[in-house]
Amino acid sequence: MTFTNPSASVFVPDGTPAESAFRRVTHLGIGAHQDDLEIMAFHGILHCYRKPDRWFGAVIGTSGSGSPRSGPYASYSDEEMAALRRREQEQAAIVGDYGVLVQLNLASAVVKDPGHPGLSRDLDLVLTTCRPEVVYTHNPADKHDTHVAVGLAVLDSLRRLPAERRPRRVLGCEVWRDLDWLDDKDKIPLDVGGREHLSAGLLAVYDSQIAGGKRYDLATTGRRRANASYFESHGTDVYDELWFAMDLTPVVAEPTRDIADYVLGFIDAFRADVAARIKARARTR
Repeated sequence: MTFTNPSASVFVPDGTPAESAFRRVTHLGIGAHQDDLEIMAFHGILHCYRKPDRWFGAVIGTSGSGSPRSGPYASYSDEEMAALRRREQEQAAIVGDYGVLVQLNLASAVVKDPGHPGLSRDLDLVLTTCRPEVVYTHNPADKHDTHVAVGLAVLDSLRRLPAERRPRRVLGCEVWRDLDWLDDKDKIPLDVGGREHLSAGLLAVYDSQIAGGKRYDLATTGRRRANASYFESHGTDVYDELWFAMDLTPVVAEPTRDIADYVLGFIDAFRADVAARIKARARTR
């Protein structure tokens, strides 16, 4: 495979030849940064973990050079931080028993530039090589511009595939803005409980982030547990941990459908629900 950036890499933890490793992928996560998938796509990692007929594939768009840093990593240059984050992502792939890991090593500015063909070209190459059943990526309502750019590029690439080659499910996951605001009927609740030690192990490899000033380990566990408890107001907890996703399958199945209108439809439903509850219970003055 020849990617846009010559420093892009393909890593297969169990040493399987790359072509075979891509072909076996059943669940594919495509994220902007190292550690994004361990946070937002743990459902796929867990679903595939040590299952001989299921394999999780990971694609990371950016180099990680712009990561915030403090403490023991405060003096790291952008180049040193990028090299470290790439190694950490490979360690996560080993811990999670991934089928294949691709790090495109693109600059965030390139990823966010809709006129630059690099990310789209690279994603087309990956998605024509493997045939995942499920794809996890960033949802378009995320507040991080690089996340939104990657998520939209994934949707565009999937739309370019022949209909018979598109995944059966495409999920836009929460990270930098939760999806608790979605109407319950629109939420895709992903059960991520049952192997907390695996999740903790995956996040622990990112010492550059945790010791460097961002407690993603605590925040991720907290959100998962909060989602599970607050998902149902009139019943006892059914799940130990939940992560929410937005169903993006319809905008892939209908390539001409406007993505902004689709997402704004969920926001309009939220607005209408809030308005209806207030009007139904407001005291007349």
